[in-house]
Amino acid sequence: MEKQKPSEPRHTRVGGALAKNRAARWALGGIVAVATVALVVGSRPSGSGPRREAEQYIRWHHTIALTPEQEAVKQEALEAIPAPCCSSFSMATCCCPCNLAKAAWGLAAHDVAVRGYDAAAVRHDVERWLASINPRGSAGDACQRGRCDQPFDRDGCGGMHEGHVS
Repeated sequence: MEKQKPSEPRHTRVGGALAKNRAARWALGGIVAVATVALVVGSRPSGSGPRREAEQYIRWHHTIALTPEQEAVKQEALEAIPAPCCSSFSMATCCCPCNLAKAAWGLAAHDVAVRGYDAAAVRHDVERWLASINPRGSAGDACQRGRCDQPFDRDGCGGMHEGHVS
């Protein structure tokens, strides 16, 4: 801190220091705000596991608008993944818009639009998430066997209604 000059009134000396500190606080606040946004946008949802993640990914499915180029990247990535609940379809289309499909579509949209992933990275991230929600693997026939309302870890679709992810 600068040495105070006795000839200056105290409020002038203090005011100069406050102005410098105020500018530093504003700069630091801007850095913290940017870092916080980056962490929130680029991170996985916090909470209680697959259900919470699926709920967030479904919201992303509805709120992230992709350009035609981004949509093409998403489609390329998801077409290479057999739908875990109905393996005769790809994850890009699935056989229906179940919670599992909408969550995968939302995660893929986020990966493309926010993270800037290419098709290979999107495919890897979606496959990683699918493996994490059903560690025993899927039979690929949940829809045909009526397991649509079963939780992901029981080889189900996590339900058909977004307000109730199982």
